[in-house]
Amino acid sequence: MQRLPTTAAGDATKLARQAINGGADLVLVLGGDGTINEVANGMVPSAVPLGVLPGGTANVLAMELGFGSNVEKAAARLGKSVAKRISVGRFAGEANPSENAPRYFLMMGGVGLDATIVTNVNPRWKAKLGKLAYWAAGAGEFFHSIGQFDVLCDGQRHTCGFALASRVRNYGGDLEIASAASLLSDDFELVTFDGTNPIRYAAYMAAVVARQVKKMPGVRVTRAREIEFQGTAHIQIDGEYMGESPAKLEIVRDALTLLMPESYR
Repeated sequence: MQRLPTTAAGDATKLARQAINGGADLVLVLGGDGTINEVANGMVPSAVPLGVLPGGTANVLAMELGFGSNVEKAAARLGKSVAKRISVGRFAGEANPSENAPRYFLMMGGVGLDATIVTNVNPRWKAKLGKLAYWAAGAGEFFHSIGQFDVLCDGQRHTCGFALASRVRNYGGDLEIASAASLLSDDFELVTFDGTNPIRYAAYMAAVVARQVKKMPGVRVTRAREIEFQGTAHIQIDGEYMGESPAKLEIVRDALTLLMPESYR
């Protein structure tokens, strides 16, 4: 087994691509969701399996798969996993206009409020406090009006302040928003949140913690394979900031082979 450490942003994509071209029959990544995203971008659409081990702040994908946040226990569970072919998301926007270099993602795309919070996270606080750094950054957003943008999906236009297009149930490591999402599906679960009043969003987040968010007035849920975002709003994919809308998220079928528990649904 060859170990390939990363030293800068983008390294993981290059190293994964080199491993594939060099004849690797398995790629394992130890890192956070951002590193996993980079590795996946170097592997699509190869048939080589990808295995993930938790090594970041939230470890959303590892938690989603049931591997947990402990590396040793995750490695044991990974050894009993099976390879399954899955679809992934693809981001296209002004921050990434080249059709020759698409940006893929495994888990989610967030537009509006949560992506704004990502831009406000202090890297030093993140290193010291982990997920608490996101809550600290988010607290400041609840003192002013939430910016609005338009979502275009299935010929319908909708204005909101936060939209989550997700392939996973897990959000932030221990919460759920898109509770019917699945890596084995060929679409996104799209959840949008209406309103400009920050107090309303505080109520939304309380409902997320209580796992009652889909029952909240102003929350809309649908399924889609292609979603456009118009207006000006920040965008994150798999927890990494990607720039501002306008942008489009779409499903790419049969894109990646992922090691996951046989029981995953």
